[in-house]
Amino acid sequence: MNRLTFIIGGARSGKSRHGEELVAILPRPWIYIATAQAYDDEMCERIATHRSRRGDGWLTVDAPLDLAGAIEALPGDRPVLVDCLTLWLTNHMLADHDLEVECARLADILAKPRGPWFVVSNEVGQGIVPDNALARRFRDEAGRLNQRIAAVADTVLLMVAGLPLKVK
Repeated sequence: MNRLTFIIGGARSGKSRHGEELVAILPRPWIYIATAQAYDDEMCERIATHRSRRGDGWLTVDAPLDLAGAIEALPGDRPVLVDCLTLWLTNHMLADHDLEVECARLADILAKPRGPWFVVSNEVGQGIVPDNALARRFRDEAGRLNQRIAAVADTVLLMVAGLPLKVK
């Protein structure tokens, strides 16, 4: 089963938890690719909460920037959860990297899953128009990235209040 499932939704919609549940019904070992960077105490706490919720059976790979490289380096046919694309995108924006190059490279890798892969991202385009240029650029770049990944995904799930809605 070499398939890509894209899980998208708003903040606290249940994206990560649902992705974990989908992976956990598959045979171990499970691989969790984390894109978060802990710049403050609050983010450290969020990361710790995610790790403790996952429990045993997960191999965690930290890939705040080289997500495509981390995915390429994985052994074949293992269940993989990538959490999340919007944090990864933020990391690249703050580092002033070429987003087109990075997003194209990631989309190319995700278009050829070697196992059951699950990718989480935030839906950021359903709120108000942000009041500053950086936030508007982030919203636009995240929207473009999400469209790109949805296009190559076999399945797209939209999470709403903890409930998955199949979009594709």
